[in-house]
Amino acid sequence: MSEGILPLAAMEKIMKKNGANRVSADAKEAMRDALEDLGRKVAEKANQIAKHAGRTTIKAEDIKLAIKS
Repeated sequence: MSEGILPLAAMEKIMKKNGANRVSADAKEAMRDALEDLGRKVAEKANQIAKHAGRTTIKAEDIKLAIKS
């Protein structure tokens, strides 16, 4: 089992709120890995956007722009 930042219980909750009856441990880990990877990519892009704007603080608008690009 890999160590992640996001809790596995939250992954199960997301999947169950979207219609899953049961969720395997492997599915929870796969979801966590995917979301953490996506989060890293968005954070990296948002940081680039903030730096380009001359800021060291990432704002919500940076996140929104990072997701769009």
